[in-house]
Amino acid sequence: MTKFVQIIPLLALACCSLWVQADEIQLSAQHPERHVVVKGDTLWDISAKFLKHPWQWPKLWQLNRSHIKDPHWIYPGDVIVLDTSSGTPVLKLVRDTVVLAPDVIITPLKGEAIPAIQPNIIRPFLNKPMLITPEALKSAPRIVAAQEEREILSPGTHIYVQGLPDSSKALWAIYREGEAVKNPENGEVLGVEAHYLGEAKLLRGGQPATLTITQAKEEIAVKDKLLVTPDELSPTFVPHAPDGLIEGQIARISEGINETGYGRVVILNRGTEQGLEPGHVLSVLRKGGRIGDPESPDPKHPVMVQLPDEPVGLVMVFKTFDKLAYALVMQSSQPIHAEDVVRTP
Repeated sequence: MTKFVQIIPLLALACCSLWVQADEIQLSAQHPERHVVVKGDTLWDISAKFLKHPWQWPKLWQLNRSHIKDPHWIYPGDVIVLDTSSGTPVLKLVRDTVVLAPDVIITPLKGEAIPAIQPNIIRPFLNKPMLITPEALKSAPRIVAAQEEREILSPGTHIYVQGLPDSSKALWAIYREGEAVKNPENGEVLGVEAHYLGEAKLLRGGQPATLTITQAKEEIAVKDKLLVTPDELSPTFVPHAPDGLIEGQIARISEGINETGYGRVVILNRGTEQGLEPGHVLSVLRKGGRIGDPESPDPKHPVMVQLPDEPVGLVMVFKTFDKLAYALVMQSSQPIHAEDVVRTP
């Protein structure tokens, strides 16, 4: 039997909500009264249907922090209904199978919960490329030779790797050192992009160890480095603003281009050390310049005026490192450049 369920008691009131936003919920001018969730929907897309500012999604549901990080509770087939009868907008679900016990989450339907953003856009950045410290890349195991001194290392070729730990994992990713990512604020090298080339499987330990190449996305060569294959990361998290002020800059645009826009990936000069986490939404602002005041008494030495930063878009963080983070451009009214400011909206 279909039942009408308010999610708030099940997800939020069992413990104190850690999510606090001072601004009021602003609904989209053309918001629907209900939305049927279908395969291919994302939390961001649905948020944008109901809200002027999609990062206010947790406030509309009154989610606690555990569900912001792991929101496996909206599935294809659910009907999301906007209820404004109390004067404060809240969302409810219509679902066939529910559990109404106060401390029990609703029984999931078959299938996967909808993700925050389309997984195919960010999956290569979740599981393949890495941002690592120069020291870690320098000390990484390296290919010193190949079977029969081959120059072209293709799948099935045996390679010999120096520096592989004795208690090695079976699968290793092969990388080549890429561009250094510098902090626009002071030029400090925050990390190095490790360019993914392929994968190899351990056959025999030792110094050097023997591995066989199992995948080759690009040409692999002697001196390329090996890193532990990263764990699969889920793109399922809730878009939300940081609890406090986080401010930084775009350190680099993926692929080394000069400007970018919607649906592209950027690297931020802030990471977990500054409190960033997957799902954080940040405003992108073009830094205002300094001009001479035309009314200055001395035109040769004018009083300088700092122009305000201008908003040009939004990014959502989807993968974090100690001092860096990958973020996806969710909105852009103008081209987004390296060194643009990012800030809690």
